[in-house]
Amino acid sequence: MTEARKPFIPIARVELSDAEIEAAAAVLRSGRLVQGPQTEAFERRFAEVVGAKHAIATSSGTAALHVAYMALLEPGSDVLVPTFSHISTASMVHFAGCRPVLCDIDPRTFTLDLDDAERRLTPNTRAIVGVHLFGNACAIDEVLKFARAHGLRVVWDAAQAHGTRYRGRDVGSFPDLVCYSFYPTKNLFVGEGGMITTNDDELAERCRLLRSHGQTRKYEHPVLGFNYRLTEVEAAIGLKQLERLDERVRRRRENAAFLTERLSQLDGIQTPYVPEGVEHSYHQYSILVDPETLGRTRDELARALHEQGVGTGVHYPRPIHKQPAFERLLGEQHLPVSERVAERILSLPVHPALTRDDLERICTAVERAVHLRA
Repeated sequence: MTEARKPFIPIARVELSDAEIEAAAAVLRSGRLVQGPQTEAFERRFAEVVGAKHAIATSSGTAALHVAYMALLEPGSDVLVPTFSHISTASMVHFAGCRPVLCDIDPRTFTLDLDDAERRLTPNTRAIVGVHLFGNACAIDEVLKFARAHGLRVVWDAAQAHGTRYRGRDVGSFPDLVCYSFYPTKNLFVGEGGMITTNDDELAERCRLLRSHGQTRKYEHPVLGFNYRLTEVEAAIGLKQLERLDERVRRRRENAAFLTERLSQLDGIQTPYVPEGVEHSYHQYSILVDPETLGRTRDELARALHEQGVGTGVHYPRPIHKQPAFERLLGEQHLPVSERVAERILSLPVHPALTRDDLERICTAVERAVHLRA
């Protein structure tokens, strides 16, 4: 009699609690569906949690980035953006009428390489974007020092960094503008949704206008804006999700620590690097695969894990500068660190629903795949 096959371990799991479902149902019963008291309460509570003066809810993380760029920048500005990120980090610069100047990344943290950014400064550079990739904070102090030295504004892409802290502060508390996503795979999710945080009263007001047709009161529009409002259903879910955020992030950190303790012993596998002073929130647990040492490629390792019932993900298989749309806009470029990382990066399950048995299975599967290499 053969042993029953164990359930497949997915790279991510999306589950709403009974309280979150009931909060959404209560909004539906109320008939008040768009940007009302639930959204205002969510904004207030989110600002309190991250330690910011203002929080402005939007319909997505992409919308949050678009509004932030529009609020900060004049059309025609150059903006320094890391090329190893979701495409929206750069595409929204373009749709704000500006030019993304794509920069390489640090090979350990996968966040912005400021030396490379400095080489790409132009007389027209007006802003820099720091991406807290996979929940690992970029070098905030150094980015702010760089920005001050060159007279730049700063936008932080914290779409993957709910719960990340830098030198004791939540990443959502830093100037100028911080943008979050609440997509279903994120540490805090509502379906689709986003948030901008800031300590600047004027920027906060500008963002509020831009996310709602530039309207100060009904049918009065001193500026042009967008329909980027969050729904009341999503805000109600978000309020309940905030109650569980600390616990979920704690579980992710514990799971990541378990994986790192086992996998850091394997030749050919580079586990996530966390700089001193950073509290990583592990939206993703991403390893680097060295094919020369391991004897197999990243994709071959992913297939071997899948065969053992372990899901994986690749974030991102192609840097932004290698996307056809940006090759047409900006021309061909060579950013070697990002290109190398894109060929070797692999994300393993780290979500809060993992059990101790799941973690054992993940590590054992990786160990077997490494030891059975060609």
